[in-house]
Amino acid sequence: QLQLVESGGGLVQPGGSLRLSCEASRSSLRDYTIGWFRQAPGKEREEISCITSFGGAPNYADSVKGRFTISRDNAKETVYLQMNSLKTEDTAIYYCARAQSVAYIAGHLSCTGFDSWGQGTHVTVSS
Repeated sequence: QLQLVESGGGLVQPGGSLRLSCEASRSSLRDYTIGWFRQAPGKEREEISCITSFGGAPNYADSVKGRFTISRDNAKETVYLQMNSLKTEDTAIYYCARAQSVAYIAGHLSCTGFDSWGQGTHVTVSS
């Protein structure tokens, strides 16, 4: 069974950067589409982005577009979320999960059916 583990969270000042990592603890994630999500206190969980096993053409939530980049290194069995120009509103618990279904809708990647959620990593953006 796939188990995902997030790391890399922490406290950062507004305008700063962090890189989150998502790794599989007991098996390989290289064949799976992986998504990043976040949930801020009192808010709904938000999908940030997802990336297919071959890493092509991910989409991003409007709230992070141009600031966050998802990538993967299958040799290292890791999916990354590079977060730049962080804002206080990026404060949240960040999760990765596996997508069971992938489709291209109007040329844009859509990932659904997420499972194997990690325990999350906390990101706090504050001065």
